Amino acid sequence: MHRGSRLASVLRRTIAKTMPEHKPNATERADLSGQVVLITGGARRIGACLAETLHAAGMQVILHYRSSATLAHALQEKLNSQRENSCLLMQCDLAQTGKLKPMVDECVKQAGRLDVLVNNASAFYPTPIGKTETSQWDTLLDVNLKAPYFLSQAAAPHLRKSGGCIVNLVDIYADRPLRDHAVYSASKAGLLSLTRSFAQQLAPEVRVNGISPGAILWPENDHDEIGQQRLLSRVPLKRTGDPEDIARTALFLIRSAPYITGHVIPVDGGRSVLP
Repeated sequence: MHRGSRLASVLRRTIAKTMPEHKPNATERADLSGQVVLITGGARRIGACLAETLHAAGMQVILHYRSSATLAHALQEKLNSQRENSCLLMQCDLAQTGKLKPMVDECVKQAGRLDVLVNNASAFYPTPIGKTETSQWDTLLDVNLKAPYFLSQAAAPHLRKSGGCIVNLVDIYADRPLRDHAVYSASKAGLLSLTRSFAQQLAPEVRVNGISPGAILWPENDHDEIGQQRLLSRVPLKRTGDPEDIARTALFLIRSAPYITGHVIPVDGGRSVLP
């Protein structure tokens, strides 16, 4: 054998010994059947769409809700009619931090495992400077930042075991604060930073990514059509998105992105690329 060939062979064997063996984790398998996802705020709006999309991909779904009991039970009945015993419900006020780990533990007890955590639940309302109450600060930070932190902390051992992932619903206002919504914007900026921090801390077993929605669904109390059209005029695609746009992105991150972690994908019709 030529000396150069022998040297190359030795190098290949040496590299092979020092490189850790790659074992495909749960989210690298295209088939999500039997995997379990916990979705906070999963009974309505974007959360319900996430639940239906991930359920259709074969996942067992655990729907968390706070007060939307009627909608949660209706969605559970719908999903269980499609696939028996494929949807569980968990009621919890996410602002009560002490209840978060017990909720995750109960999820694992009932479902047998946990593969994906989707931190979707969110509180949203204006807090104009000079008129903000400490209770508003507490609610926005507790639901939008503190709860995802402690839910992720509680879920981490189970996600490490399954080789799972976390998907956080951030917001384009994490980068460009919305006027009169300073506290909300700050809470989502914190969630963006948390996504990147947990991606470092939980690697290599657990991937952590985020999605930043733009104009997908208008707030339920927003009836300002002129303001809505003014906002859409600044969106390159000139229209709102659909909850399905968020759900498909989440499915991609869960099922088809084994080498992506620590990133937040804007789903905003191009708004974030404008100066």
